[in-house]
Amino acid sequence: MADESNLIYIVDDDPSVRDALSIVFDMENFRVESFDNGDAFLMAAARKEPACVILDVHMPGRSGIDILKGLNAEEYPAPVFIISGQGDIPMAVNAIKQGAFDFIEKPFDADTVVQRVRDAIDAMARRQDPGDRMRNFPGAETLTPREREVLEEITGGASNKEAGRTLGISPRTIEVHRARIMEKLGARNAADLVRIVLTGEKSE
Repeated sequence: MADESNLIYIVDDDPSVRDALSIVFDMENFRVESFDNGDAFLMAAARKEPACVILDVHMPGRSGIDILKGLNAEEYPAPVFIISGQGDIPMAVNAIKQGAFDFIEKPFDADTVVQRVRDAIDAMARRQDPGDRMRNFPGAETLTPREREVLEEITGGASNKEAGRTLGISPRTIEVHRARIMEKLGARNAADLVRIVLTGEKSE
C-alpha cells in the first residue's frame, strides 16, 4: 500500500462539505481526494494509505459506522475522524468503539478542523509500542493499541485533557476509551486501573 503522507480523504455525500473541506486543506498544502460514498472510499483506501480520513457518519447506503467496520478502523494506520452533528453524539461514541480516532462536531470551524487533523497526524507519527507493563496484566490482550495508549496515559497520572493533548484526541474521546478499558478490565476507578496494570491483581 502506497504511503501518502500529505493526503487527506474526505468522505461525505454533501458536495458543499466536500468542497469546503477540500479548499481548506488545499490551502494548507494537503492533497485531497473526496468521495460521495463509502464503497468508492474503501476501494481507494485499499490502494493508498492517506495521512488522515474525514468521514461523515450519516450517508445513504453504507453509514459511517459500516464503513469503519469495512475499513477495520482499529487496525487502520491513519487516523479516521467522524463528522457528527450534536444529536449524533451516541453514534459518534459508537464510532470510537469501532476504531474512529476522534469525532468533529458540526458546525465546525475550518481552522479548528485543520489543527485537529495536524495534531492527530503528529500523534500517530509519535506512536510507539507501549512497554511490557502494558501487556503483562490480566485482560491486556483484550485492549486495542489505542486503548493501551490511553491506559498508559491514565496510569501515568494524566487527566483526560492532558491525555487527549498527548494523543491528539478530544477529552470526550478519552472518556469513551477510559470507560471501555474499565469495563474490559473490571476496574471500578482509576486507582483500580493502576493496581491492575502495576500488580496484575484484579479487584475482589
